[in-house]
Amino acid sequence: MSSSASLKGKTLFISGASRGIGKAIGLRAARDVANVVIAAKTTEPHPKLPGTIYTAAEEIEKAGGKALACIVDIRDEAQVHAAVSKAVETFGGIDILVNNASAISLTDTLGTSMKRYDLMHTINTRGTFLCSQACLPHLLKSKSPHILNLSPPLNMEERWFAPHVAYTMAKFGMSMCVLGMAGEFRGKVAVNALWPRTVIATSAVQNLLGGDEIVNQGRTADIMADAAHAILTKDVSYSGHFAIDEDILRSEGVTDFEKYAVVPGSTLMPDFFV
Repeated sequence: MSSSASLKGKTLFISGASRGIGKAIGLRAARDVANVVIAAKTTEPHPKLPGTIYTAAEEIEKAGGKALACIVDIRDEAQVHAAVSKAVETFGGIDILVNNASAISLTDTLGTSMKRYDLMHTINTRGTFLCSQACLPHLLKSKSPHILNLSPPLNMEERWFAPHVAYTMAKFGMSMCVLGMAGEFRGKVAVNALWPRTVIATSAVQNLLGGDEIVNQGRTADIMADAAHAILTKDVSYSGHFAIDEDILRSEGVTDFEKYAVVPGSTLMPDFFV
């Protein structure tokens, strides 16, 4: 990676950045002395998931960046627009939007309540569209604007739908935003997706999806943060890609992936959709 590939002075608006991959991307940008808007709804610690918008802001400041903590439920249009306005007022613009906030329920058709269905679709697909729509007028004024959605390649195969069709539809909705907006804003705003090759060890995976056994077969969120950094420092012509973290880093010359393993030498569990 070239030393000129820096996010210094850039403003990133990251949904769901109070913990996990979103926070890791913010911390990586902070090391470049970037401005990070933490747009998330956690103001009080969750019993199972550590981290709030305020603790994340503190970590970003300690890492060298400037942070703005905004209470945002991305299902709420007024809250999203208020946070975008506050970001522009504070930092003078928005250069990068990372659509990271997501809801997951690996339930089959009969086991998915409509409340859970609506939650996934309003956060994943609608929330991504809404945040993009709200940030785009500002992104279009930036010199190197990017939208990065943490969503999978559009692999239209039965095996990715059959076990949890509602979740897959909601995540693929985020990827369809990439497909459409990359074309709509070609040459003006880079729009890409990033997805991990393996399970990523986040507190959500540990506490809600599978415990230590799954986490120990995964990689840390740092691999996604480094891959996101590689994408977000590219020219606006790099657009419409459904990137996989490992592939992006290999193309940047990274050869040591053991450093990202939770348990070095362990057999890694592939993530969904790849």
